[in-house]
Amino acid sequence: MFAFSFDYWLYMLPAIALVFLARIWVSTTYSRWGKVPNDRQVTGAETANRLLGYSGLRSVSIEGIRGNLNDHYDPRSHTLRLSAGIANDRSVASMAVAAHEIGHASQHAQGYFPLRVRSALVPVVNIGSTLGWILIFGGLILRGALGTQLASIGVLAFGLGTVFALATIPVELNASKRAMDLLAQAGLLRSGQDRRGVRAMLNAAAFTYVAALAAALLQLLYYASLVAGMGRRRR
Repeated sequence: MFAFSFDYWLYMLPAIALVFLARIWVSTTYSRWGKVPNDRQVTGAETANRLLGYSGLRSVSIEGIRGNLNDHYDPRSHTLRLSAGIANDRSVASMAVAAHEIGHASQHAQGYFPLRVRSALVPVVNIGSTLGWILIFGGLILRGALGTQLASIGVLAFGLGTVFALATIPVELNASKRAMDLLAQAGLLRSGQDRRGVRAMLNAAAFTYVAALAAALLQLLYYASLVAGMGRRRR
């Protein structure tokens, strides 16, 4: 019942716009550099194998996954999952995506502290985001002192998602830096065109996490403003 209020859209329209722009940026960047063959003529899977060997990460396996641009490293099973479009393509974009995920594998192997913090937040965030919704809307329905207290606790619980989004930024930026360094050190990043393309792909991907953080923060501020309004009306 609050989703269509003026205040809701005042907070959320900028967030929606940022997320939309981030997706457009990734899509257009991938569309461009996905058509440009990399200088070494290696596929995404070959890139991953070479970087794993160069980094000494021989315990990491590579598996295929359905979908598009949903490539990821799973630290629980030490598995790099690559979509067919990335694994089998010899483009600059495929090389960038594969290298970024190897960056995450490298973080995991070295016990990179921000990654450990983010991983530790996952179960807490999953509970907090679900419980937060319930408490916020339950408090708004109950109103009064009890309702305000419940909704305030809900905002704090929901805010864990914003903390997670914030914790994600350094992890992703570091994975991208590792990707650039590994590609250069392994001799896969030789031409200026490849460097520009890989950097463009990594920058576009990084902006998606900035947009996600902004969206989470704005949504949190909206719910906080609702609870603050409850407190003012009660007084």
